[in-house]
Amino acid sequence: MGAARVTGLKWTVPPAALAAYTVGELSHPRQSRAQFTTSRTQHNNGSESSKSNAGSGLGGDGKDHGSIWNNIGHKFDEVKHTVGSGEWVDVGSLKDYIIPDWTRFLPATVQKLQRELSLSPGSLADDIWREARDPDINPEILREAKVRVSEDLCVEEQEFRRQRQRKVVKALSSYLDIPEEDINPEDVPVIAMCGSGGGLRALVAGTGSYLAAQEAGLWDSGVSGSCWLQTLYHSSIVQRDFDKLVDHLKNRLSVHIAFPPAALNLLTTAPTNKFLLSGFVEKLKGDPGADFGLVDIYGLLLAARLLVPRGELGVSDADFKLSNQRANLINGAHPLPIYTAVRHEIPVEAIEREHENDKLRKRPTPEQLVKESRSEAWFQWFEFTPYEFFCEELNAGIPTWALGRHFNAGRSDVSAENLPLPELRIPGLMGVWGSAFCATLSHYYKEIRPLVRGLAGFGGIDSLIQGKNQDLIKVHPIDPAGIPNYIMGMKDQLPDSCPESIFRNDHLRLMDAGMSNNLPIYPLIRPGRDVDVIVAFDASADVKQENWLSVVDGYAKQRGIRGWPVGAGWPKDSSLRDTEKALREPENITNEQLTDKLAEAKNNSGNHPADQESKSGTDLGYCNVWVGTTEERTSKDEPPPSKRLFHPSHSEDHSESDFHLMRPDAGIAVIYFPLIPNPSAPDIPPKPKIRPRAAAQSMRQDSPQTKDPEQPLDPHPNSIDPDVDDFLSTWNFIYTPEQIDSVVGLAKANFSEGEEQTRRVVRAVYERKKSDRLQKEAAEARKKMEGFVPL
Repeated sequence: MGAARVTGLKWTVPPAALAAYTVGELSHPRQSRAQFTTSRTQHNNGSESSKSNAGSGLGGDGKDHGSIWNNIGHKFDEVKHTVGSGEWVDVGSLKDYIIPDWTRFLPATVQKLQRELSLSPGSLADDIWREARDPDINPEILREAKVRVSEDLCVEEQEFRRQRQRKVVKALSSYLDIPEEDINPEDVPVIAMCGSGGGLRALVAGTGSYLAAQEAGLWDSGVSGSCWLQTLYHSSIVQRDFDKLVDHLKNRLSVHIAFPPAALNLLTTAPTNKFLLSGFVEKLKGDPGADFGLVDIYGLLLAARLLVPRGELGVSDADFKLSNQRANLINGAHPLPIYTAVRHEIPVEAIEREHENDKLRKRPTPEQLVKESRSEAWFQWFEFTPYEFFCEELNAGIPTWALGRHFNAGRSDVSAENLPLPELRIPGLMGVWGSAFCATLSHYYKEIRPLVRGLAGFGGIDSLIQGKNQDLIKVHPIDPAGIPNYIMGMKDQLPDSCPESIFRNDHLRLMDAGMSNNLPIYPLIRPGRDVDVIVAFDASADVKQENWLSVVDGYAKQRGIRGWPVGAGWPKDSSLRDTEKALREPENITNEQLTDKLAEAKNNSGNHPADQESKSGTDLGYCNVWVGTTEERTSKDEPPPSKRLFHPSHSEDHSESDFHLMRPDAGIAVIYFPLIPNPSAPDIPPKPKIRPRAAAQSMRQDSPQTKDPEQPLDPHPNSIDPDVDDFLSTWNFIYTPEQIDSVVGLAKANFSEGEEQTRRVVRAVYERKKSDRLQKEAAEARKKMEGFVPL
């Protein structure tokens, strides 16, 4: 989640933020759950009574009972009649000055979209649904899918890892200037890259960071990539070329994703309409329990803006299925993309049942339920790759081509009468991956808190809300999206730690993984991936306020991950006020003792090596490195914070850092690049300005995110401050080509600052792995010699 912005005197939260990773299901307290479940209950009317009509939205008598299709039709009618109502005519000519021009075209466009989705013979929806049942077009519908229960990586990814290891030898040879014949594939470091969430800011900045890594030769040495950016990287539009990706963003981001004429034109005009609406029609027509909400609309708008090339005629059907990206991974040709989502587990209903089963206890109040569940909520991470959709906590996954179909007891039955749906399309997944607006009320308040500090009475209101934060983290005002639950009927086959509620819901409610951690590192340290180096590009708006790296500490401890650098991330800003609060916690401390301890703390402030390091380093720089340890600890005490390597105070002598990286017990090395201002970033060479389209100009005039006229129209990389500039807000959905050049330039400049450090880390890890292998081979050779007895 990124920080919202104030424009003039009006503060608005746009419909969504583009976050790079996504998240899961929730269970609200009883009093707030009603609204959450209303639409889904309505959609399921009749579906349980007649399974034979499961794909039609009809009841047991064959008649339509308020199906979701009809509900959507009514919503279209409301939009059409509202925009074209006679009430607007009463204002006379003033209407032309108040109402945006595009509203005049909306009724006719909506009517056309409604007609195409009517399922009448010859309509677009009818054509899509016929093709959905055609195995020549969607061959996966003939394949029987099974749930794979295992802690290991799927067979396809294991084979990819072997192929990638051999492929990377040549790239590593060039990157480290080592003869290719001298490199043993076993010594190649496993390098993973990830990018944070943060809207278009993160997408554009991430493109610049990955482009810089590609130019340096590091990208070709990696095995894993980022989420949203990877969708475009693997598309036919970009063709695995980051320079083409930059050009594509320049062509497509000058118009708001929700600008109606542009969006609706793509949804109602061939050939784009069929590609964009196929997944939408298949989901609502073929899945009786599916719902329709803001996430679905958002995914359509994102796909219309990002998966359509300039000119809008070169749309490729292959770009709309995630499993098709397997073709780009043959022989380990490119890094494996990993996309993430989370499910929010709040086991309030389980607590409620326990109370109901106990006849001696009264029914708990909603307040009691929330209180009892406060310490029980957590996020379950789900990962999507071109091979598999998997949850580590469940130890269960399904083939990616089976996404969207329903399972029972670990199987998806296929017959001539019961063909499953085609693979869930990428527009729907993009909505899930970027659904940061499905945040909890706690997240929303964190967004607006800096904006309302100056309001009268803020202190009292803030204290009240902060005191209720444990309640606010349970409420999601906007429903997450649903994906069919593939573990239905598998309770006895999965770990005992699986929550009871997940087996009672036929859909998994997934949302942006940034709700749990804005840096999607958890899948990278999953056992079996054996990652040696993680390169993290952080374009979060709260990059200095939220230490997303340190959040991984808890996950590593819970999962027993050895080697994670505990304590990595931004230094804590401890103060005497915090010290006093901590010292007052023991109730038996006297005022005299408190005074003495505070004086001691004040005198010793800054004497600790960690404090000296923080002060001398002035926070973190453009490139920051930590390394963990695999050393077994016998003490129950918490491990000390990992040492920050290549510290600025060490000037040019980094021999100690190299030593730590090459220790036999060295663990995972983390290289962290935050998107921070860089006054030394080079200017971008002047280019002919691209004249924005009339539609883009109109949208910029109408949008609340219009740039302040006092700010320069063409920002320079060395003048950008992501924490200040309005156009870098998470909620901004319009970028000019000049702004894209500047953000890409800043990201590339920041990577350049740490390029040499990064190379030293990779070399040190390579040398350590080589040394470990040689020692192991020598030990095995000695054992053979000792066991050899001459005749």
